[in-house]
Amino acid sequence: MALLIGCGLKARVAKIALRCYLRVYVQTTGNPLMSQSPLILGIESSCDDTAASVVSAGREILSSVVKGQGGLHDRYGGVVPEIAARAHAERLDHAIEQALETAGVTLQKITLISATSGPGLIGGVLSGLMTAKALSVATGIPYVGVNHLAGHALTPRLTDGIDYPYLMVLVSGGHCQFIAVSGPEEFQRLGGTIDDAPGEAFDKTARLLGLGYPGGPAVEAEAKTGDPNRFDLPRPLLDRPGCDMSFSGLKTALRRQRDLLADAQGGLYRQDRADLCAGFQSAVADVLSEKTRRALNACGSGMTSLTVAGGVAANAAIRSGLERVAVEANLPCIAPPLALCTDNAAMIAWAGWEQYQAGRRTDLTLAARPRWPLDALASPQLGSGKKGAKA
Repeated sequence: MALLIGCGLKARVAKIALRCYLRVYVQTTGNPLMSQSPLILGIESSCDDTAASVVSAGREILSSVVKGQGGLHDRYGGVVPEIAARAHAERLDHAIEQALETAGVTLQKITLISATSGPGLIGGVLSGLMTAKALSVATGIPYVGVNHLAGHALTPRLTDGIDYPYLMVLVSGGHCQFIAVSGPEEFQRLGGTIDDAPGEAFDKTARLLGLGYPGGPAVEAEAKTGDPNRFDLPRPLLDRPGCDMSFSGLKTALRRQRDLLADAQGGLYRQDRADLCAGFQSAVADVLSEKTRRALNACGSGMTSLTVAGGVAANAAIRSGLERVAVEANLPCIAPPLALCTDNAAMIAWAGWEQYQAGRRTDLTLAARPRWPLDALASPQLGSGKKGAKA
């Protein structure tokens, strides 16, 4: 069954790639761009956002189109891979066409095509990567396949033009890592989660408390009226050295508190839920702050800044904690705008350009990868199998 689904998806994506070529190469027109900087078309489809962007080598974002899948997954409480893949296949050509039109350029003006080739949901990654390959073959424009995490890690270079090396704290729905970034393809993982990512833990907590999806904003909103000190929730792994984290036990502790309250009083009151959210959010913020402090110490002197990316970085309590750590280290704390912290194609375009300039080249044999550790030399944190290390 999986093979049949895979073959069907590839056939659909091939048709979409051809349609995309016919729409954006043959039909699209635009106004000539005054800038002489090379232009990069970015394509991102690793999860549930279909994104396309045109970025200039001069660090100017000329367009950034993100077509979300709101409403498609809400009833399931999370992203359904097959539904996401089908939505990508239907929206990629429209997203690319819109990105080119907004930038005021034609595809013929593009210097490089950059697409996410992993890690992520394989159907989505495959959709974007095959579209990039088809456009490259049809136009002769070179393309590069980019690690999605590298896109996040290099975003501060696009938005703030910071110098290497710097520490990146990546906190999102699917990832949580401390990465020392020394170059376009020089990444050292100092630590990360050994189980749930923070965003995943927020989503699960929201489900446990009957809140909406996505869980991050829902939990943060509820926590505003809560008492973070009412419940004695754990700060996992703070009693152990190193920068690794765990959030699964914290979620389990919250569930126990919920069940105790429900048994004792026949359910949860509104204040109970707010206090649980506040306590959970405070625990996550404390763990991230302390582990970031340790990661900076492990880096030693020479770091130019502390940078933060990923959707969870939008959480005010977490961001405030990380800013305090940066002040302690006498470093600037740089967090790109929220639209560039979550999944987007501008970061993929920029990462592809930096790596292309550094000599990276990819061809049609490049495969979509559901797993792709950013630091290939680090030992696997979440296990390994035939498909490779997860992280």
